[in-house]
Amino acid sequence: MGKLVHDLKLFRVTAGQAAEIPGAAVALERHLQTLIEQNMETMLGIRFLASEYSTGPRHRGRIDSLG
Repeated sequence: MGKLVHDLKLFRVTAGQAAEIPGAAVALERHLQTLIEQNMETMLGIRFLASEYSTGPRHRGRIDSLG
């Protein structure tokens, strides 16, 4: 941990107006990922299945949060 997310954009919505939250105000990446995973169904209507899911030897990648 300790890596700040600089390429992830977050927004605060107030009275129908979106304002970007500056990168320095963004929490640690893992904390944010955990928060989303724990609330995925409530926030997105998607049931959380796995974290850091491997895409296998053919694609050699991973899915951060699988739902």
